[in-house]
Amino acid sequence: MEYKKTKPHKELEPFIQFYWELKGSETGRQCERVFPDGRAGIVMNLGNNCLTDNGSVTMEFGKTYVVGAMTSFKDSFIDEDTYLLGVCFKPATFTNFYKYFSQNVLTNDTIEFEKSNSFKIDKILQNPFNYLNLFYSDRIINKHNQLQPIINEIHLTKGQISVSDLSKRNFTTVRQLERSFKKHLGFSPKEYLNIVRFQNALNMIRNSDENRSLLDIAFECGYYDHSHLTNEIKKNTGMAPSKI
Repeated sequence: MEYKKTKPHKELEPFIQFYWELKGSETGRQCERVFPDGRAGIVMNLGNNCLTDNGSVTMEFGKTYVVGAMTSFKDSFIDEDTYLLGVCFKPATFTNFYKYFSQNVLTNDTIEFEKSNSFKIDKILQNPFNYLNLFYSDRIINKHNQLQPIINEIHLTKGQISVSDLSKRNFTTVRQLERSFKKHLGFSPKEYLNIVRFQNALNMIRNSDENRSLLDIAFECGYYDHSHLTNEIKKNTGMAPSKI
């Protein structure tokens, strides 16, 4: 399996995390597991039919799909002739390009896009990443992300801040914050806080010294104890901390 990331054009960097390309290999079917990170995306299938959403959705050749942000892990099954091309948006930036329903209707789902929003297969095959840069440069509806200051604060605190404090610091109410997050991210502020905290813990587990205990990491990341952290890791990855 070959996976490649490419940065977007500088103009698009505030909105798009990266473009990606995934191709199968001769080793046969492999499982590609993605963990929740609060980001929505777009995928176009340029190869044979590909199973995603833990086997419940079939992505067909030449079709474009919108992928909602996730609250748990998701498996795709990559065969020898799989070829996927995708866009990973930064949190809450999907609506900078698309006039669509509130993001909470897409959460955890992969849905075929209507033709008016889909990529042109003949053009994208010629020069994929150049095409994507031109496509999104022409589609920017607005360059303002009203949730960016709040998202920045969440990441600065590594998810260890209450929704109440978050609303007070940003001069809004908890209810308004809930509505904005569900519209632009697909889930509540509390769920996003949990995802950011989980991602921070995941990074620490993967990169910490072998002598560091799971309990130390749990306390540093704001969990009650190692059991609390273990349960969150299992929920978001389907695996025990020792396996990730």
